[in-house]
Amino acid sequence: MKITKDSNFHLTYCSNIHPGESWLEVFANLKTYIPELKSRLSPTEPFGIGLRLADIAAKQLLESNNLAQFKTWLIQQDLYVFTLNGFPFGGFHRQVVKDQVYLPDWSTEERVNYTLNLAQILATLLPEELDGGISTLPLSYKPWCEKEQATFEIVLKKSCFNIALVVLEMIRIYEETGKTLHIDLEPEPDGLIENTSEIIDFYQNWLLPIGSNYLSEKLNIEQSLAETKLLEHVRICYDTCHFSVEYEQPKSVFTRLQSAGIKIGKIQISAAIKVKIPADVEKRSLIVERLRPFAESTYLHQVIERRNDGTLHHYPDLITALPHLEQSLAEEWRTHFHVPIFIHDYQILQSTQDDIATVLHLLQTNNACSHLEIETYTWDVLPSEIKIDLLTSIQREYEWVLKELAAN
Repeated sequence: MKITKDSNFHLTYCSNIHPGESWLEVFANLKTYIPELKSRLSPTEPFGIGLRLADIAAKQLLESNNLAQFKTWLIQQDLYVFTLNGFPFGGFHRQVVKDQVYLPDWSTEERVNYTLNLAQILATLLPEELDGGISTLPLSYKPWCEKEQATFEIVLKKSCFNIALVVLEMIRIYEETGKTLHIDLEPEPDGLIENTSEIIDFYQNWLLPIGSNYLSEKLNIEQSLAETKLLEHVRICYDTCHFSVEYEQPKSVFTRLQSAGIKIGKIQISAAIKVKIPADVEKRSLIVERLRPFAESTYLHQVIERRNDGTLHHYPDLITALPHLEQSLAEEWRTHFHVPIFIHDYQILQSTQDDIATVLHLLQTNNACSHLEIETYTWDVLPSEIKIDLLTSIQREYEWVLKELAAN
């Protein structure tokens, strides 16, 4: 939905919160939730959808006349699709996901074909006046690649070639339809690219040299023009939870990316858990017990602690981090667990809600991005005391964002 008629901001929520991997399951969820949300939040104006499609759903949507039927339904319901979540390839709910969410990574043909299918779908559904983004994983999972330098470099090189191949198709789509599509790489803790410095390094030392050489040969254009096209079609998905867990300040991230010519394709609005670590051991024990219900078995919940000297120390998952808290040198922990954005305090714990407010404030004066997607996908695994009705929860998240934007 457009925030206001005069605004450039389009706000949606990511449908990855609904279990279901097949197209029939996805469509059933959309029909269950979207019309009701539209009636509550945008009864007289078009309502946007942030569509998550697993590989199997994308393939099924492209079969027979499914895509045409879906497009007709969107028109009938006064709905539109402007962004896709292409990060999880397969199952994402009611099973152990953990590091398997990074498979297949960007070094593989499977990831390329999946993303090409998503691009075909988005090109068909996207309104003519909008650009459209496909958020995707940050190449691969860092712990898999760090063991050997050769493996690290092979994954980076293959990823650059594969991304350039998808960009080539997006250029063709633009020439045929006038619609601009972009891949939105989503940095997160322990991703192969996870923070601003690693983003800039990847673009400058890997993607632009390798990708522009590939495009210049395929399109018979100057390398400088090929670089421009890469920067247009490969952007960043700024997930507010992820950058908060990395202790990065939004204004600094925006400034550094813009100075490097790197665009933000989508802002994912989500909140992480944070907690100040006291010196008292008994108080630390209380924090351990408060965090324990969040150490669930479905998703990775990476922890980054900031120590008294300002250095950062990483734990791959909350369940492996908890035994270290009582003796830790940390002054603060931040945990990659997407908690509801409309709640700031969770008893002893807090959320990084303030960083979301900062981002929304920055966007009022910094034209960094117009696509906003609420992404709290952990409703099923939240501790029972903070679970509420899903439809009401989604509505409250929208209302909190709209209130913050109005306040700015």
